[in-house]
Amino acid sequence: MSAAKKDAPPPLPEPLGVAVADSHTHLDMQDGTVEQALEKAAAVGVTTVVQVGCDVKGSQWAADTAEAYAAVHAAVALHPNDAPRIVHGDPDGWSRQGARGPGGEGALDEALAEIERLAALPWVKAVGETGLDHFRTGPEGKGAQERSFRAHIEIAKRHNKALVIHDREAHADVLRILREEGAPERTVFHCYSGDAEMAELCAEYGYFMSFAGNVTFKNAQPLRDALAVAPQELVLVETDAPFLTPAPYRGRPNAPYLIPVTVRAMAAVKGVHEDVLAAAIADNTARAFDY
Repeated sequence: MSAAKKDAPPPLPEPLGVAVADSHTHLDMQDGTVEQALEKAAAVGVTTVVQVGCDVKGSQWAADTAEAYAAVHAAVALHPNDAPRIVHGDPDGWSRQGARGPGGEGALDEALAEIERLAALPWVKAVGETGLDHFRTGPEGKGAQERSFRAHIEIAKRHNKALVIHDREAHADVLRILREEGAPERTVFHCYSGDAEMAELCAEYGYFMSFAGNVTFKNAQPLRDALAVAPQELVLVETDAPFLTPAPYRGRPNAPYLIPVTVRAMAAVKGVHEDVLAAAIADNTARAFDY
């Protein structure tokens, strides 16, 4: 595939017969305007999106965008990889904030206070994405990451908002902390990455499991096995755009309008008609995010 083709947005899929929501997207990291993204999505039956913040600046943007557009709901948080960088510094500017010196625990407290302020807004429907990431953050950052996660759980409960979890190579620790703190009434595992056994555990606790485009990848059989056992009333769909573009467009830019590709793949795994699954997903997302 030529470089130009590789960067080209995939074509619009066939519209869904039943409208659904993209439960997790990053419009601020995608090309084009918010209006363009929402228009393209609506044209194929994706009529609602949850815009997710990963740091103070991104969370403020998510809140402002949700206030401005009826089709957008916001989630606000410090990403698990942002918390250690606030405390210990971010010399390489990884998190799109430019180079940052170490701010210590005080800086983390200040950032968490900002998230708390945003979480109180009516158009902010969730606190997330928060959680643990043992893939990107080494042992030195674990303390800050865990403290941040526990604080976000408390914020979600105080404001009666959903909790959106980023769990990368940290399943046991995430589940442990949720048990220790007591999970909010509505908890969503974004880009679900556990196996079937963990899906059964999540179902037991009533946690929502949101599946992304990687459920379509050739090597993702464990994810499909998890989806197969996940109760239909706890299943959501997301893009995590611009990342995790579903097959056959893997490697090209993702956007909310590609949700139908993933919904169809999920319906095949569940052995149900796509309209049946889409109706369940629409209902589940509205329940999870209380809109």
